[in-house]
Amino acid sequence: MRAGGATNAFRRDINGLRAWAVMAVVLYHFAVSGIGGGFVGVDVFFVISGYLMFGIISSGLERGDFSVWRFYLARARRIVPALFVLCVVMLLAGWFFLMPEEYRVLGRHVRESLTFASNVRYFKESGYFDVASQEKWLLHTWSLSVEWQFYLILPLVLMLLARFLPGRRGVMGVVGALFVVSLGLCVWRSSVSPSDAFYLIQNRAWEMLAGAMVYMAGQRAFSGLQRRALELLGFALVIGAIVLFDKHTLWPSWRAVLPVLGSALILLAARQDSAWTDNAPAQWLGTRSYSIYLWHWPLVVALAYMDKAADPLWIAMGVIVSLLLGHLSYVWVETPAQQRLGRFTARRAGAVLVLGVAAMMVLAQQVRMTGIPKRLPEAVALVDAERNNHNPRLKECLDPDKSCHYGEGATRAILIGDSHADAVVTALQAALPQAQGSVLFRGGSGCLVTFGMHNATGKRYCDKLNHDLEEEYTRYPANVPVVVVGRTSQYIGGGEPSEFRPLFNLGDDSVTVDKAFLTEFKQRYVDTMCRLAKDRPLYLVRPLPEMPGSVPTRLGRAMLLGKSVEISLPLERYQARHAFVWAMQDEVASQCGAHLLDPLPYLCAQGACQGVEAGRPLYRDADHLSEFGNRALIPMFGQIFQL
Repeated sequence: MRAGGATNAFRRDINGLRAWAVMAVVLYHFAVSGIGGGFVGVDVFFVISGYLMFGIISSGLERGDFSVWRFYLARARRIVPALFVLCVVMLLAGWFFLMPEEYRVLGRHVRESLTFASNVRYFKESGYFDVASQEKWLLHTWSLSVEWQFYLILPLVLMLLARFLPGRRGVMGVVGALFVVSLGLCVWRSSVSPSDAFYLIQNRAWEMLAGAMVYMAGQRAFSGLQRRALELLGFALVIGAIVLFDKHTLWPSWRAVLPVLGSALILLAARQDSAWTDNAPAQWLGTRSYSIYLWHWPLVVALAYMDKAADPLWIAMGVIVSLLLGHLSYVWVETPAQQRLGRFTARRAGAVLVLGVAAMMVLAQQVRMTGIPKRLPEAVALVDAERNNHNPRLKECLDPDKSCHYGEGATRAILIGDSHADAVVTALQAALPQAQGSVLFRGGSGCLVTFGMHNATGKRYCDKLNHDLEEEYTRYPANVPVVVVGRTSQYIGGGEPSEFRPLFNLGDDSVTVDKAFLTEFKQRYVDTMCRLAKDRPLYLVRPLPEMPGSVPTRLGRAMLLGKSVEISLPLERYQARHAFVWAMQDEVASQCGAHLLDPLPYLCAQGACQGVEAGRPLYRDADHLSEFGNRALIPMFGQIFQL
């Protein structure tokens, strides 16, 4: 096979390209203006990794001395020590500054990061660009997991090819075919499931395979002018992607071809004396790029944690401290660890790494299980306890297959809806006159009550709930009021035309929230509610206010930091988010005589909806009222029994 250059030779162009990649990522994450597409730095890293790893493996196979175990050990020596230290520091810092639920999440993420499965975890949790991402201290380790998974697979594939399909042409054919398949998957999944495309190895492998193909192309006999032209075009593509793209860009999709192609051209040019890469700052950053990458993201999250993410001075400090910590990690951890482990036998070095990771995973698992609430001051622990102050029958009754009665005796009201309905069912029960009778509850978590709508997120129980309600509502007693509570705005992206894919649709999961969808949805919703109102009183509860983050977490976090914090939602933001749903509910009231119950007079005052009362959270998270908070709505539900 034709090599792309001496594998062990230090490539100043590659080291300099690492500098561009890491600084693009760092400046992007710190939200520095003009670096809207800095996330493409990860794509650049992938190309470099593919180039280097393919070179190491193929050279070893050609010499006949390649050992897959030595390859894995070398990668572990390079990656694990600095990652291990980062995880230790995060767990120590979390002990003092994180609420139990946050600490539990950190423990889980430490475990997944050290097993190089964090990309799968984050895929399941949320998207890379989501607001919730800013609260995940190890989110950036997803890319390490993707690379490690590539490291696990690539040598096995090349070893099989060397045995059964030897020769450069066969390897190029297979690698090229895998490249095409992975790129095709990436483009397809980007349009169908962007998080899938972003996080999972099968959709990202083509970027590393691009580096492999550059290596196979070898060092062509380019003239000096041609090399300069290739490098200039490569940097134009990379820098163009950094400047032109932003967090709203569908990614990776076909657009990732730009920085990947650009990186490939720079590697192909292989200019060792380039002004772009062969300068002191680029070389300093390049050698420390891994450690800088590791440490910068926790600092980004820390700024968000302290509400300093938009402060230019704090941003500048964050960038500087990222470089400083990266330098210290490189000098005190990366270099010494590689040197010392390199002096061990392969068996001993492997044992040290495995035992260290295993010990850390045991500790992380303990953190994940409980969050260790006893470490907190008593006042903070009381605030945190509110996250568990939910309907005591939540697990039993928030089930579409169940019909639960709250109270004893005859059914006095029927409540249907989602988890927001579950969060207020005990308040409706408390509003029953003389506390006599019961409330029948029917609902499912994340379920929209609108007949004929299909859940697009795989919650088939929501479809079943709507089907069952459509079958059974005619059997409800004519004189018993039906109350509907739901987080409807969430399911349709606030009711504003956008590229948002509604969580419920008419069977086409690719549909977006456009005017046609909203018109059809409104008709379905109004029709459903009018059918429910035909033979009995119907009460529609206006959307419940949703706070900008978990109330117990934000309040407890402020207490840990010795700060005061106001957790509230301005009325204008509430009205903007729920205007479409209010209009639909008004139409149901006008057409079908439904009654409207407004929670705002009970939860909002002086232009804002409050998340805390007398130092106690009204919500158990960001949008579900606690059993303490829902007491405020008892007078609202009391109106049902006064009419």
